Amino acid sequence: MENNNKRIAQNTLMLYFRQILILLVSLYTVRVVLEVLGVEDYGIYNVVGGIVSFFTFLSGTMASATQRFFSFALGEKDFEKLKKTFIVNCIIYSAIAVIALILLETVGLWFVSEKLRVPSERISAVFWIYHFAVLTFICTIIATPFMAIIIAHEDMQIYAYVSIIEAILKLVVVFLLVYLPWDKLELYGMLLFAVSIIIASTYLIICIKKYKECQFRKFYWDKGLLREIVGFTGWTLFGQITTVARNQAVTILLNQAFNPVVVAARAIATTIASQINVFSNNFNVGLYPPIIKSYAADNKQEMFSLIFRGSKITFFLMWVFALPFFLEMNTILALWLKNPPPHTILFTRLALIESLINALTLPIATAARAPGKMKFYELTLGCIQIAIFVSSWIVLLLGGAAYAVFVIAIIANLIMFIVRLLIVRRLIGLLLRPYFSQVVVPVFIVGFSSALFSSAIHYFLPTSFMFACMSVMLSILGSCSAMYFMGLDKLEREKIKDLVISRIYRLA
Repeated sequence: MENNNKRIAQNTLMLYFRQILILLVSLYTVRVVLEVLGVEDYGIYNVVGGIVSFFTFLSGTMASATQRFFSFALGEKDFEKLKKTFIVNCIIYSAIAVIALILLETVGLWFVSEKLRVPSERISAVFWIYHFAVLTFICTIIATPFMAIIIAHEDMQIYAYVSIIEAILKLVVVFLLVYLPWDKLELYGMLLFAVSIIIASTYLIICIKKYKECQFRKFYWDKGLLREIVGFTGWTLFGQITTVARNQAVTILLNQAFNPVVVAARAIATTIASQINVFSNNFNVGLYPPIIKSYAADNKQEMFSLIFRGSKITFFLMWVFALPFFLEMNTILALWLKNPPPHTILFTRLALIESLINALTLPIATAARAPGKMKFYELTLGCIQIAIFVSSWIVLLLGGAAYAVFVIAIIANLIMFIVRLLIVRRLIGLLLRPYFSQVVVPVFIVGFSSALFSSAIHYFLPTSFMFACMSVMLSILGSCSAMYFMGLDKLEREKIKDLVISRIYRLA
C-alpha cells in the first residue's frame, strides 16, 4: 500500500509538471492559431474536426478496454496472458483503423459535403483539412495500444516525456503556420498530421525496445480472450458513442442553429476546461492501473482507499486552477486572445462547472471497469448522455440561447454522479456512507470556503492586471490551504509533510 501511494505520488508529480508545460503551450497555440486563421476559419476547423472526433469512440472504447486488460494481467502477474492480450489488441486495433477509414471517407465525407454550413469560398480548404484530420485520427488509433501498455506498466515518465515532445512539436507547427506560404487552414491540418506520425512512431519504437510483450517474436491467439475483450468493449462502445454525441454532436447542433463565431466560442471554452481538467485526468491516469490491479489481487480495502482518496484529490487538482480562472476570466481571456468571440466568458465558466463535477467521478468510473461487467453501467449512463443531446436539440429548436447546452450538461452530470455511485456500489460493494463522509463533505467544505475567500478578494481589489495577478495567487494559496487543513485527514497531511521534507533534503 505504501509503495502504491509513493508510486502514485511520483507519477502524479511527473504528469503535473507535464501538464503545466502542455497547458502553457496549448493556450499560446490557440491564441496564435485564432489570430492566423481568424475566428471563422477557426470555427470551421473545429466543426470539421468534430466530424472526425465523432468517430473517436472507436479508439476511445478500445483504449479503455486495453488498459483494463493490461492492468488486470499485470495485477495477476500472468506474463503469458499479458503477451496474448497485447497481440489480440493489436489485431483488433488494425481492424478498427480499417473500419474508421472506410466510415470517415464515406459517411463522414458525405456529411461534410452535404450538411455542413460553410462559406462557399472555403469548400476546397474544408475537404483538405478533413482528409488530414482523418489520417491524423488513424495515427492516433495505431499509437493507442502502445500508449496503453506504458500506462499499465506505470511508466508515467515515458508518457510524460512523449506528451511534452508532442506539445513542443505543435508549438513548432504554430510558428510554421505564421511563416509558410500556403492556405493557412490546409497547412494547419497537414502539419498536425505530420506531428501525429512522429508521435505514433515514437510510442511504437519505445514499446518494442522496452517491453518483451511488444516484440512480436511469436504469434499468440486466444478466442476466449477475444470474446472477453469484445464483450467488455461492446458496452463500452455504446458509452463512448453517447459521450461523443454529447460533446461533438452538440457542436454540430450549434453550427446548424447559429454561426461559426458561436462554435468558435464553444471551442475555446471546451479547450480551456479540458486543459484544466487534464490536471485531474492525469492523476486518474496514474490511479487507473493500481485500482484495477488491486481488484485483480482481491485487495478491496486498498481499492476503496484508492477510490476515496483519488476522488477527493482529482477534484482538488482541478479546483486549484479552475477557481482563479473562473473569477478572473475577463482579464485572462483579454490577455490571452485580445478580442475573444462573444459568449466565450459565459461558455467557459459553464464548461468549468461541468468539468469539475466530472472530475470528482473519474476514479469511480475507473472502479466500475474493474469487474468487466459493463452492460448495466454503460446502458444507464449512455441513456443519460443521449438525453443531453436530445434535450439540447429540443431547446435549440425552440429558440433557446446557445448557453443552454452547457446548463443541460451540468444538470445531467449531477444526475450521472449519483447514478455512478449507486451502480459502483452494486458492482464492487462500494460503501456510500464512508464515501460521502471522506470525499463529498471535505470537497464541499474546501470548495465553499475557498470560493468565499477568493470571491471576496476578487470583488474588493481594484480592477487592473496587477491586482488580477494578485487575486489569482491569493486564490491558489487560499485553495491549497483549505485543501491541506480542511480537505485532508491527519494521515494524508503527515504523508504530504514527509514527502515535502524528503524532497527538500534530496535537493539540499
